[in-house]
Amino acid sequence: MNTTDDFSQLIRQIRRCTICQAQFTHTPRPIVQLNPNAKVLLIGQAPGKLAHDHGLPFSDPSGERLRLWLGIGETEFYDENCLAIMPMAFCFPGKQASGSGDKAPPKICAKTWHQTILSHLPNVELTLLVGRYAAQYYLEEFSDLTSLVATQSIEENKVLLLPHPSPRNNIWLKKNNWFERKTLPKIRQRLKNLLGK
Repeated sequence: MNTTDDFSQLIRQIRRCTICQAQFTHTPRPIVQLNPNAKVLLIGQAPGKLAHDHGLPFSDPSGERLRLWLGIGETEFYDENCLAIMPMAFCFPGKQASGSGDKAPPKICAKTWHQTILSHLPNVELTLLVGRYAAQYYLEEFSDLTSLVATQSIEENKVLLLPHPSPRNNIWLKKNNWFERKTLPKIRQRLKNLLGK
């Protein structure tokens, strides 16, 4: 059985992690939001530059859109007793050479940390996979993100898939306007029922 001391030690180890240092031109700054009481687990991509600067997950336009999607305000979103945030990589991976978007999250981060973290989150009842990287890692039969988002059972599944809320996905949202009209209201209701808000 994991104890409070075990969990505190795990958090300290994560905060000191530098396994990706050689891949970065900046100092690693692992960013997670974890608490054994959390009922909802959000698995995203990796912190962006603004989140890296702030030391706070999703403290950027993507986060603003995500909170709007989920119907959750900042206070509830950053309440670790309600919502745990464990990205595929805990540090900002840097910008792509083209300057268009961030680099992919280093795979070693999830392989090193995720299973240990999950063993410390016994109360999670719903996991939200945000974006392709999380979906590819956690869904055994990942094919097309759009079809998976469209056909999932929002009322019953313990794992739900969302597209990434980045402004770079505006074209996807315009092509698939059913997502905001039909899917998000059901997800908001599921979260409301689960968190009692």
